[in-house]
Amino acid sequence: MVHFKNRYLVMEVFIDAGRGECDPVILTQTNISKVIRDSIQLNFGECGVAVSLGSLQVKYVNPLTKLCIIRVSREDHQKVWAAITMVRSMGKIPISFNLLDVSGTIRACKKAALECDEAKFEQYKLTAGDRISPEIIQSAQSYFDKIRGLES
Repeated sequence: MVHFKNRYLVMEVFIDAGRGECDPVILTQTNISKVIRDSIQLNFGECGVAVSLGSLQVKYVNPLTKLCIIRVSREDHQKVWAAITMVRSMGKIPISFNLLDVSGTIRACKKAALECDEAKFEQYKLTAGDRISPEIIQSAQSYFDKIRGLES
Protein backbone atom coordinates (compact mmCIF):
# COMPACT_ATOMS: atom_id res chain seq x y z
CA MET A 1 0.00 0.00 0.00
CA VAL A 2 1.31 3.43 -0.95
CA HIS A 3 0.76 6.28 1.46
CA PHE A 4 0.50 9.69 -0.22
CA LYS A 5 2.29 12.50 1.58
CA ASN A 6 0.35 15.76 1.61
CA ARG A 7 0.78 19.30 2.82
CA TYR A 8 -2.09 21.40 4.07
CA LEU A 9 -2.00 25.17 3.53
CA VAL A 10 -4.16 27.40 5.71
CA MET A 11 -4.71 30.53 3.66
CA GLU A 12 -6.39 33.84 4.36
CA VAL A 13 -8.02 35.64 1.41
CA PHE A 14 -7.98 39.43 1.22
CA ILE A 15 -10.64 40.90 -1.08
CA ASP A 16 -10.35 44.54 -2.15
CA ALA A 17 -13.93 45.04 -3.35
CA GLY A 18 -13.54 48.82 -3.30
CA ARG A 19 -11.14 48.78 -6.25
CA GLY A 20 -13.02 46.27 -8.40
CA GLU A 21 -16.58 45.84 -9.62
CA CYS A 22 -19.48 46.60 -7.34
CA ASP A 23 -20.43 42.89 -7.41
CA PRO A 24 -18.46 41.25 -4.57
CA VAL A 25 -16.82 37.86 -4.91
CA ILE A 26 -18.35 34.95 -3.05
CA LEU A 27 -15.67 32.56 -1.92
CA THR A 28 -16.44 28.94 -2.74
CA GLN A 29 -14.31 25.84 -3.16
CA THR A 30 -14.94 25.97 -6.91
CA ASN A 31 -13.91 29.62 -7.27
CA ILE A 32 -10.70 29.15 -5.30
CA SER A 33 -9.80 25.93 -7.14
CA LYS A 34 -10.29 27.64 -10.50
CA VAL A 35 -8.15 30.65 -9.55
CA ILE A 36 -5.34 28.39 -8.30
CA ARG A 37 -5.53 26.14 -11.37
CA ASP A 38 -5.43 29.17 -13.70
CA SER A 39 -2.43 30.60 -11.84
CA ILE A 40 -0.54 27.29 -12.02
CA GLN A 41 -1.22 27.09 -15.75
CA LEU A 42 -0.15 30.68 -16.34
CA ASN A 43 3.05 30.39 -14.32
CA PHE A 44 4.09 26.74 -14.79
CA GLY A 45 2.34 25.66 -17.99
CA GLU A 46 0.43 22.52 -18.87
CA CYS A 47 2.97 20.19 -17.24
CA GLY A 48 2.71 22.12 -13.97
CA VAL A 49 -1.07 21.81 -14.03
CA ALA A 50 -0.95 18.10 -14.89
CA VAL A 51 1.44 17.31 -12.04
CA SER A 52 -0.26 19.51 -9.41
CA LEU A 53 -3.92 18.77 -10.03
CA GLY A 54 -3.64 15.14 -8.99
CA SER A 55 -3.63 16.05 -5.32
CA LEU A 56 -4.83 19.68 -5.28
CA GLN A 57 -8.05 20.03 -3.31
CA VAL A 58 -9.69 22.90 -1.47
CA LYS A 59 -10.84 21.16 1.71
CA TYR A 60 -12.55 24.05 3.51
CA VAL A 61 -13.69 27.61 2.76
CA ASN A 62 -15.31 30.07 5.15
CA PRO A 63 -16.71 33.06 3.22
CA LEU A 64 -17.42 34.93 6.47
CA THR A 65 -13.85 34.95 7.83
CA LYS A 66 -12.26 34.37 4.38
CA LEU A 67 -10.19 31.40 5.50
CA CYS A 68 -9.48 28.31 3.40
CA ILE A 69 -7.58 25.03 3.70
CA ILE A 70 -5.87 23.62 0.62
CA ARG A 71 -4.43 20.10 0.32
CA VAL A 72 -1.56 19.46 -2.10
CA SER A 73 1.10 16.79 -2.49
CA ARG A 74 4.33 17.21 -0.58
CA GLU A 75 6.39 17.30 -3.79
CA ASP A 76 4.31 20.10 -5.34
CA HIS A 77 3.39 22.26 -2.37
CA GLN A 78 6.04 24.91 -3.07
CA LYS A 79 4.92 25.22 -6.70
CA VAL A 80 1.28 25.57 -5.68
CA TRP A 81 2.19 28.00 -2.92
CA ALA A 82 4.12 30.12 -5.45
CA ALA A 83 1.18 30.05 -7.86
CA ILE A 84 -1.22 31.09 -5.09
CA THR A 85 1.09 33.96 -4.18
CA MET A 86 0.90 35.20 -7.77
CA VAL A 87 -2.92 35.34 -7.83
CA ARG A 88 -3.99 38.98 -8.15
CA SER A 89 -7.68 38.85 -8.99
CA MET A 90 -10.79 36.71 -9.03
CA GLY A 91 -12.84 37.90 -11.96
CA LYS A 92 -12.37 41.67 -11.87
CA ILE A 93 -12.04 41.92 -8.09
CA PRO A 94 -8.49 42.28 -6.73
CA ILE A 95 -7.63 39.58 -4.19
CA SER A 96 -4.52 38.29 -2.49
CA PHE A 97 -3.72 35.25 -0.38
CA ASN A 98 -1.80 35.16 2.88
CA LEU A 99 -0.31 31.89 4.11
CA LEU A 100 -1.07 31.35 7.80
CA ASP A 101 0.18 27.80 8.31
CA VAL A 102 1.69 24.84 6.47
CA SER A 103 1.20 21.41 7.99
CA GLY A 104 1.85 17.82 7.10
CA THR A 105 -1.23 16.50 8.89
CA ILE A 106 -4.88 17.41 8.79
CA ARG A 107 -4.98 17.37 12.60
CA ALA A 108 -2.42 20.17 13.00
CA CYS A 109 -4.03 22.07 10.16
CA LYS A 110 -7.47 21.83 11.79
CA LYS A 111 -6.07 23.18 15.04
CA ALA A 112 -4.42 26.19 13.38
CA ALA A 113 -7.44 26.92 11.20
CA LEU A 114 -9.88 26.67 14.10
CA GLU A 115 -7.83 29.03 16.27
CA CYS A 116 -7.55 31.56 13.46
CA ASP A 117 -11.20 31.26 12.44
CA GLU A 118 -12.44 31.74 16.00
CA ALA A 119 -10.17 34.75 16.54
CA LYS A 120 -11.33 36.34 13.28
CA PHE A 121 -14.98 35.74 14.18
CA GLU A 122 -14.49 37.34 17.61
CA GLN A 123 -12.99 40.36 15.85
CA TYR A 124 -15.95 40.38 13.45
CA LYS A 125 -18.38 40.32 16.40
CA LEU A 126 -16.61 43.27 18.02
CA THR A 127 -16.73 45.24 14.77
CA ALA A 128 -20.38 44.42 14.03
CA GLY A 129 -21.55 45.05 17.58
CA ASP A 130 -25.35 44.90 17.92
CA ARG A 131 -25.87 44.40 14.18
CA ILE A 132 -24.83 40.74 14.29
CA SER A 133 -27.78 38.45 13.74
CA PRO A 134 -28.41 35.01 15.22
CA GLU A 135 -28.25 33.57 11.67
CA ILE A 136 -24.66 34.78 11.30
CA ILE A 137 -23.71 33.28 14.66
CA GLN A 138 -25.35 29.98 13.66
CA SER A 139 -23.54 30.07 10.31
CA ALA A 140 -20.20 30.65 12.02
CA GLN A 141 -20.81 27.74 14.38
CA SER A 142 -21.60 25.48 11.42
CA TYR A 143 -18.29 26.49 9.79
CA PHE A 144 -16.42 25.73 13.04
CA ASP A 145 -18.10 22.32 13.07
CA LYS A 146 -16.97 21.74 9.47
CA ILE A 147 -13.37 22.35 10.50
CA ARG A 148 -13.70 19.95 13.41
CA GLY A 149 -15.15 17.32 11.06
CA LEU A 150 -12.36 17.49 8.47
CA GLU A 151 -10.63 14.21 7.74
CA SER A 152 -8.12 13.32 5.07
